[in-house]
Amino acid sequence: MKKNIIAGFAAILLLASCNKDKEILNTLNTYNNSMEAKGYHFGDKLQLPKEVTENAESVTISFGDKETTDLTIDPKFFTLGDNAVTFNIKTKGGEVLNQDATINVFAKNPEKNITYQIIAEYPHDPKNFVQGFQVEGNTIYESDGQNGSSQILKYTLGTTTPLASTKQAPEDFSEGSTIVGDKVYQLTWQSKKGYIYDKNSLKLLSEFAYPNVLGEGWGLTYDGKNLIASDGSKLLYFLDPADPSKLVKYIAVAGSSQAYDQLNELEYHNGFIYANVWQKPVILKINPANGEVVGTFDFTEIAKQNTKGSDDVLNGIAFKGENMLVTGKNWPKIYEVQIK
Repeated sequence: MKKNIIAGFAAILLLASCNKDKEILNTLNTYNNSMEAKGYHFGDKLQLPKEVTENAESVTISFGDKETTDLTIDPKFFTLGDNAVTFNIKTKGGEVLNQDATINVFAKNPEKNITYQIIAEYPHDPKNFVQGFQVEGNTIYESDGQNGSSQILKYTLGTTTPLASTKQAPEDFSEGSTIVGDKVYQLTWQSKKGYIYDKNSLKLLSEFAYPNVLGEGWGLTYDGKNLIASDGSKLLYFLDPADPSKLVKYIAVAGSSQAYDQLNELEYHNGFIYANVWQKPVILKINPANGEVVGTFDFTEIAKQNTKGSDDVLNGIAFKGENMLVTGKNWPKIYEVQIK
């Protein structure tokens, strides 16, 4: 009889403990869901519910192979945008509870709406599916995509006749390109490689494998030290131009209320990265030190005049002095805009 009483009491304690554990996890889940949309900023501290803190001996957050007891949003552990984490709670009753969550981190300052004025229009070959776009002097260097039509070419701004061009193999889908000294670097979309050309003749010099961390090749630019590549995610990857297979670092890109992914064609100018957002008439101005979007350009009106379907979207940024040149895939025009 005594054994039955003890067993029954133990069962009650176990049930109470299980209910308490479930309550802790449900409360934490509700909190995380409410904060996922609101987001955090660097320096914020996670204010976990009392139901969690009062019943926890310890709380840690793990990120893959990293773990911290600090509940502050620290850039040593978090990036801008969405962060997949696991909360590890050791209860005062000795149980270890785990819960996966997403912690969104946004920039503290709202993005500035940058205005501009169209001051010139130039012809562009509408057959060219623009993936990379630069200007040096009065010469446009352009990488065009599509299997069977991919190429690197250069032409004088105001004309559409190539001064030089090199076709890619039919299996290659060319993507972003950038000028580095006397060479032009070019990515491919899914071939996991890139090409290096002589800038004057566009003769192929060599090819390279880009790092596996890049899911695909999208945009490419150069900041004077590193290549910067996009792969359609929220991340920008800094690569060593002497060996582009080497990843130097990466940053995540976000504004004050959202992470930005689908980052496409890129341009570096005066200390900032400019990025097209695929299938949106928007160009972002990004701080390369931390991925913060400090400004946005709205090119809706220009895009309306040139976009007829889902493919012929805004995708081309270059700087002619302090003015920006913009174009798109299969667009018949290049626009020169003065930034206000």
